[in-house]
Amino acid sequence: MPNDDDAAQQSVEGTFADTRPVTLSRTDDGWEWPEEEFPAYMRVRWPSLVRSAVLLGCSPHDAEDLAQTVLARCFVSWAKVAQADDRDAYVYRVLVNAHTDSRRRHWWKERPSAEPPECEVTDDATGPVDISDAVERALGGLSQAHRAVVVLRFYAGLSEEQTATTLGVPVVTIKSRTSRGLKQLARIKHLADLQNWSSS
Repeated sequence: MPNDDDAAQQSVEGTFADTRPVTLSRTDDGWEWPEEEFPAYMRVRWPSLVRSAVLLGCSPHDAEDLAQTVLARCFVSWAKVAQADDRDAYVYRVLVNAHTDSRRRHWWKERPSAEPPECEVTDDATGPVDISDAVERALGGLSQAHRAVVVLRFYAGLSEEQTATTLGVPVVTIKSRTSRGLKQLARIKHLADLQNWSSS
């Protein structure tokens, strides 16, 4: 028998047929959403949720599944999400928790390494792919705690306060994890090489 998440996910999937652009208005309290808030929010946040899931360690296929799960869970409790003090922080907390649950279910045993293996850099049209792969592998060298902070701060674009709310830790912890994560990334040679190549 389908559960609430299954039914919600079917409803979420049905909204993908509507690809009309969403017009948002900026207010002192954040973004003002149109009447059909959930479909509008989903269309705006979907790409970032999927890419954030990839950067947290999911395959592209698993990232889409995870984003579907997140939006399904938000759909069944949208009234609560809409009334949250920080809607984005709430939704990304669902993403991080769902990712953690998924890792546990599938026994994903990721062991951070001191430095991912070197990759060959070539001057051809695969540059953007090389850089994307390098970033994903570099993030794979971080612990899950540091990786989540870096992804939420610098890809999802959350503030330190939002990231702290999302992860349920003090802001000072976010500052510390950010500093340590960035220092570790800065020591990864192949990432620096690709950055220099892309700017040359």
